Amino acid sequence: MKISCSQAALLESVNVVSKAVPVKTTMPILECILLKAFNGQIILTASNMDLGIENIVRDGEIEEEGIVALDAKLFSDVVRNLPKSTVYLETDELYHTTIRCDKALYKVIGKSGQDFPALDPVKISDPIEMTQASLKDIIRQTSFSVSDNDANKMMTGMLAQIHGNMMKMVALDGHRISIRVIELKDSYPDYKVIVPGKQMTEINKILSSETDDMVQIYITSSQMIFDIEYTMMVIRLIDGEYFNYEQMIRNEFNTKLTVNRRELIESVNRATLLVKEGDKKPVIVSITDDQMELMGNSAVGSMNESLPIVKEGADQMIGFNPKFLVEALRAIDDEEITMYLYDAKSPCFIRNDTETYNYVVLPVNFNNVR
Repeated sequence: MKISCSQAALLESVNVVSKAVPVKTTMPILECILLKAFNGQIILTASNMDLGIENIVRDGEIEEEGIVALDAKLFSDVVRNLPKSTVYLETDELYHTTIRCDKALYKVIGKSGQDFPALDPVKISDPIEMTQASLKDIIRQTSFSVSDNDANKMMTGMLAQIHGNMMKMVALDGHRISIRVIELKDSYPDYKVIVPGKQMTEINKILSSETDDMVQIYITSSQMIFDIEYTMMVIRLIDGEYFNYEQMIRNEFNTKLTVNRRELIESVNRATLLVKEGDKKPVIVSITDDQMELMGNSAVGSMNESLPIVKEGADQMIGFNPKFLVEALRAIDDEEITMYLYDAKSPCFIRNDTETYNYVVLPVNFNNVR
């Protein structure tokens, strides 16, 4: 292989595919980034078996075609520290690789790329098209509720559902549920798949926030494929039946209140300043006719603050895990939010009238001490 490209373009590709390099693996080849130079394209690939990313180097030139696998960390570090000039990369028949840029010269031992697992995307149907910004938003607004405990595989996944011209994503971890619904430009066949939440978070880092940038999504029985201009990302789906989360959604409530979202976030944060990290201390919320009082207690002190609200129904006192409450609030863009409560032992629902978002936060026990 003998190729050349700008340092900036190579670094951009390395940064994109590095998001699929596993932290730990029993397959040494997956610790590498695969470089392929064929048919006029220089392509970088990385995979952790659940997520594979392929990126085309934008301004590359090929003098001699070939393939090589290079240690991902070493290659990333080298490219990142090269001068901002043209990079010349050459390999021999033993995969010894020379990387030259201005006066910098590296000689790196590579591996055969033949053992690297192929992404093998299967695009058997017409794609679902949407803006990258919309996909980025719906992932951001739900993925924080994915469980990081691998003991329950389903809770590490997110439900992605297409019905007509609507797309829904759901995530839950046993303490909360996040549901978002967005409208697509066109209608599509029905799909209902479970995607690994951790891999969706990595994809989200690659997506653009520009409203004109599009993504094409292909869904099969085993894969979800995201195709954008220079990058293709392939996620292996989780097999099984997702939780019947709709049974956990209730419409009955004893209290409905409206409050300023930003003020509530800031108040919850202040209420937890006296709580040491790791302490499982709830923020206690007392709701009366026209105000919401937030209380925080710990071994080093206490804090009280009141916020104005518009309330319908009964007074309430309820405890929340502050992290779970704040993460749901931060995922909402509305200036004011509406909360629905039944009692101190039942979930709190934060949703809008059209239910394009619905966040469920379970309460926690607390000692009723002011």
